[in-house]
Order: sequence, then structure tokens, then C-alpha cells
Amino acid sequence: MTEKKIVPKTAKKKTAKVVRITLVRSPIGTTYKHRATLVALGLRHINQTVEQAETPQLAGMLAKVGHLVRVEAGTGKEK
Repeated sequence: MTEKKIVPKTAKKKTAKVVRITLVRSPIGTTYKHRATLVALGLRHINQTVEQAETPQLAGMLAKVGHLVRVEAGTGKEK
């Protein structure tokens, strides 16, 4: 009996959409979960900006702390 070789499909490179997130309000007085979400996003200081790939997980994080951040379209180069 001949064995079939399993050939993986070539993954198409998709350019992920990138969003620029800026912390515009202080997390002082917010809940622990909101502060932890900001740290997970990489935001520690007011007016600090990070670029993240747009994913469903990121959308959930931004929904939680949307009142503290400003979201814009990114440059397309994720760090």
C-alpha cells in the first residue's frame, strides 16, 4: 500500500490591519481590571501611543477601556 504524503497548504500572507492606540485619560480611579487591560495593551503613561494588530481580542480590550483611550488607523507597520 502506498503512503499519501500530506502537503501543508501554503499560508497566504495577509496584511493585518493596524490600529494606533493612545492613552488620553488617567486610569486613576478606575477598576483594577481596567488598569490591567491598559498594561496588557502596553500603555503606562498618558499620551503614550502603541500600534497593535486589529484582532477580536483587541476589540474586546478597547471596548472595556474605550473611555480612556483614543483609537486611530495605524501606519501599517506593527512593532
